[in-house]
This record gives sequence, C-alpha cells and structure tokens, in this order.
Amino acid sequence: MREVVIMVAPNGARKTRSDHSSLPVSIEDTVSEAALCRAAGASALHAHVRGANDEHVLDAGLYRELTAEMAQRVPGMLVQITSEAVGIYSPRQQVDCIEAVKPEMVSMCLREISSGFEQPDFARQFFEWCDDHRVHVQHIVFSAEEFQHFLEYRDQGVIPAGHRCVLFVLGRYNVNFQSEPADLEPFLRHDLSGLDWFTCAFGRREQECVMTAIEAGGNARVGFENNLYLPGGEVAPNTAALVTSLVGAIESSNLAVADCKRARQLLGIRSA
Repeated sequence: MREVVIMVAPNGARKTRSDHSSLPVSIEDTVSEAALCRAAGASALHAHVRGANDEHVLDAGLYRELTAEMAQRVPGMLVQITSEAVGIYSPRQQVDCIEAVKPEMVSMCLREISSGFEQPDFARQFFEWCDDHRVHVQHIVFSAEEFQHFLEYRDQGVIPAGHRCVLFVLGRYNVNFQSEPADLEPFLRHDLSGLDWFTCAFGRREQECVMTAIEAGGNARVGFENNLYLPGGEVAPNTAALVTSLVGAIESSNLAVADCKRARQLLGIRSA
C-alpha cells in the first residue's frame, strides 16, 4: 500500500490573526499547532517565523529557537523552514539565513534563488552547499514553465541530480487565489517518475486538489497558509482539522499515511 507524506503549513508569511483567530504567530503557537497536526497524521512542518510586529522575517535566531522547541516538544517531526522572499529579501539574504541555521529541510522558490532564472551560478553554489551540509531542499514551482526550468537545471547540473523533491503550488495566478484540480494537469504532462512531488493549493478546494495529486502519485501540503476552509465549506478551527479531514480521504482511497519515521525514509532525509 502506497504511503503518503502530509506536510503542514499552519501560518505562512501573509495571514494574520485578523484572518483567523487561531492562526499561529508565535513560536509557542506554531509548535503547539505542529503537535496537534502530528497527532492528526502529519509528519512534516513547513515553518515560518514572525517578527515583533507579526511580520514575515527570515531570522536565523528565531528559526533556531523554533527547531529547538520542535525537537523538545514534537520529537521526530520533520521541520522544513521557509526561505520565502515575500518581495523583501534578496537571494543573498535568503542564502545567508539558511547557511546560518543549517536546517534539516528548507523550501526554496526556484525563481527567487536564481533571480528570475538569470543567475544559475548563484543557485548552483547554494544547492551544492546544501548537499555538503545535508540540507534537504524542496524546490517550489508555481507553473509548468517553472517546472520545466527545474528539469533543465537538473540536466545542466545547476540543481544536483539527487534533488528530487518538488512542490507544485496551485492557484497562485488564479482569480482570488482559488485553485481547482484542473490546475494540476500541466504538471502531470511531465514525467514525474523518480521525483518526490508535493502539491499545495490556494483556496477552498484545497483538499480536492491535493487528493487529485495524491491519487496521481504525489504527496500533500495543507494548512492555513493557503486555505482556512474544510471541504464542506465551514471554517476550520485549525490546521490540524484540515489534516484530520485529509487523512480520512486518503484512507478512504485505500492509501496509507506515512508516519514521521517513514516520511524521513521516503524523502531520503539524512541528518547533518
């Protein structure tokens, strides 16, 4: 029986408590939500930290604090920190933060690290550093065209051949950020064999979209970063409720949910 990895993104860079009163903002809140999500079936956390005014920050000290708290309170759960620029940080600043933290996992938007695909050498150096320090990279792409760049970069050696983890983001360019399962089709036209691919989806059809991906052989990332609603249309109390709903759908499709240990094996995570 195939096992599916569930990653959670409980806050993101842009939403605040005005969007949902239970959105985790502090490290304490994020770790508590991660614990609930792990109990519900998630095995990995996609982590953002916030500054003094709840703003998105790439802060090495805060990331270290978060990962230390996760190790104490949610041991075994994979922690992936974001390097998202949000129009604030340069590629150099993104890389400086990651190199200072040396996380177990990092997500990196391919077009950001390569400055719109104009600086492949800078990207190459960063990815080589990640390999040297056993930092697992998930490459984020927002369109089939960006995924084609990923494939070309792997062929050219800009991205090491061993990098096989990709996240397809659905709905980023849609009206009101509302995705639908058909948004996955351009990605599925490519040969995805040999890749550990995930899908996340903006909007209320999040679960429907990620289930389409799962049934096609992928994995899922869900959470308040992209969606606040359960499949029935009601506002979810927290990200853990989205996980519970997704686990039910996965098991109804005769698939299994990977626990933390199995997720580590499936993704080839090697601790530094």
